[in-house]
Parts: sequence; structure tokens; C-alpha cells
Amino acid sequence: MRLLTLYLRSRYVLPALAAAGTATVGSWTLWSVFSDERDVGIQMVVVTVLILVAALTATLDGPDDELDGTGALRWRPRRAAYLLMVLIVVVALMLVTQLTGTRFGPSALVVRDAAGLLGLTALSAVVLGTARAWFLPLGWTLAAVLFPHTDTVTGRILTWQAQAPGDTAAVSTAAVLALGGLVAYAWYGSARRAPAEAAQR
Repeated sequence: MRLLTLYLRSRYVLPALAAAGTATVGSWTLWSVFSDERDVGIQMVVVTVLILVAALTATLDGPDDELDGTGALRWRPRRAAYLLMVLIVVVALMLVTQLTGTRFGPSALVVRDAAGLLGLTALSAVVLGTARAWFLPLGWTLAAVLFPHTDTVTGRILTWQAQAPGDTAAVSTAAVLALGGLVAYAWYGSARRAPAEAAQR
């Protein structure tokens, strides 16, 4: 238990969870106050999922790159399990609203976008490092929400985040990103930081 507590503290998990919970409540409140519809609009759902993933991105690495890469611990299964736990947290925070008067959904959309965006974030963390891992998901998702395309398969792939829950192209794209991110992050972990970045952490 002490090891788990130290692990969570070193990755700033509690502040990240607090930020994610606050973002969920904030989005829920905004929709409840300014809309008469019970079901939250798809754009709001997508953006809220993006915010939750971004809030938890900081937990994808620890303060010590050397420790995260040591051979004394089996990091690959630990990293894979941790990424799956982050996915569960994001989905749970969104879907618990199904019990309230304002609902984030449908469930298939939440799961698809959470898995795809988390996988994309994990891939970015492997290549760019945790500090910059949210850049690509943010830019891609905002573009998809603002300029969704449904007329061609290519358009639905490029704007998969904003497509209908059952869209095959969108589901396939999210699945590829989720699986690719899980495998790459589990195998390699986040890219190592420059000494100045590590000192700031």
C-alpha cells in the first residue's frame, strides 16, 4: 500500500484527478444551466473527453526518468495497466452523469473518443514527451469539432472524434490509435525530458 501511495504521489495523480473531476462538474453545470436538453450535445461531449484526457496526461511519467526506465521493475505491464486505468477513470467520470438530469453520452461515443484520444496522447508522449503530449490531440480534436466531414470515408477518418457513435470509419480510427498508443507507451514509456524540463518537475 505504501508503494502504491508513493507511486500515485510521484505522478501527481490526486491533483490530476481533482482537475478532471472539476472539469466534468464544470461542463455538466454549464450544460445544465444554459440548455433545456437533457442529453449533452456531441461537441460538448467530445471537448469534455478531451479536457479529461489532457488533465490526466501529466500522470503518464514520473519525476525521475532513470527510475521509470530501471530494469528492477517490470514497467511494460505496469504502464499498460496504468493507461487502462486512466481510460476507466475518464469513462467513469463521463458516464456517471447518466444518473443525473444532464447526461454525457451516448456511452459508445464516450468510450470511443476516450480510448482514441488517450491512445493518441500516449503515442505523442512516446515521441514528444509528456509535457507536449496533449498538443496533437488538442489541435486535431478542435479541428474535427469545428469542421466535421461526413461525406467521404477520408473525411470521417480525419474527423473521427466528432462522428456518430456507430460510424465504422471513426470506430476503426479510434481503435487503431488506442491500440497503437497502448503498445507504444507500454513498450517505451514517455520520451525522456531535457535536463531543464526534468529540473522543473
